[in-house]
Amino acid sequence: MERFRYASPLPSHVDLQSVAVKRQKNDAVDAEAIVIAARQPEMRFVEPKTADQQARAVLFRARERIVHQRTELVNALRAVLYEYGQVIPQGIGHIKRIEAILDNTEMGLPEIVQEECRDLLAQIGEKTARIEEKTRKLAELSRRSGAARRLQTMPGVGPLTALAVEAFAPAMQSFRCGRDFAAWLGLVPRQFSSGGKERLGRVSKAGQADIRRLLIIGAMARLSWAGRKPPVQGSWLSRMLAKKPRMLVAIALANKMARTIWAMLTKQKDYRDPALAMAA
Repeated sequence: MERFRYASPLPSHVDLQSVAVKRQKNDAVDAEAIVIAARQPEMRFVEPKTADQQARAVLFRARERIVHQRTELVNALRAVLYEYGQVIPQGIGHIKRIEAILDNTEMGLPEIVQEECRDLLAQIGEKTARIEEKTRKLAELSRRSGAARRLQTMPGVGPLTALAVEAFAPAMQSFRCGRDFAAWLGLVPRQFSSGGKERLGRVSKAGQADIRRLLIIGAMARLSWAGRKPPVQGSWLSRMLAKKPRMLVAIALANKMARTIWAMLTKQKDYRDPALAMAA
């Protein structure tokens, strides 16, 4: 079999090791990488956040941190009661049930266990009060912002979601279209395409986790409402619910919501229901 010899694109005097991947980090290598990236026209750059965006992000993350701490305390309380045969479902909504168990003298819980459980309940109450205060501040910031008020005209988008978009997302003009914004959030499937054949995998989580999580929660809320009040017959949502699993529809709806957010912010318009727009 005849072998073909390809000409090297590099000059003969260039050392191949000098063009290999540079694994060491120093100022010279960093500066060279910046220059190379700046000379590439297809390179996408991250816009720096403003001071107001950073302040909103700090408040948002502070609330999330307290929520995680409260969840840890609730799980610790459930674990203590589980040791004595009391199985409590997950969720903060079952705190009243735990209080009833501690008030019932017929449960036979040791006095030390009761004291520790009540101490955990006091800590949970303190965390809940702090979460409510942070939520009130975030809602107040959402009311002051015109963009956040505009986003809340969309079903499934509340004050937290609107403020998260304003705090963590760059300017929408930096995205060419709504699909690019949805991909930046991680609401698109991973691609394994080759040879002109598309192969789509699961939804990637490589994106902005805060906005993505809130959009999925909002999409699930819209689906729960659709269970009580069915969507318009023949609409996109009704067709998806008829043939796809519920969680898959929620991810697709969150993707659609992300693209709608891009359109609302770039065009400076409030939300319009597609079904009503088609009827008009």
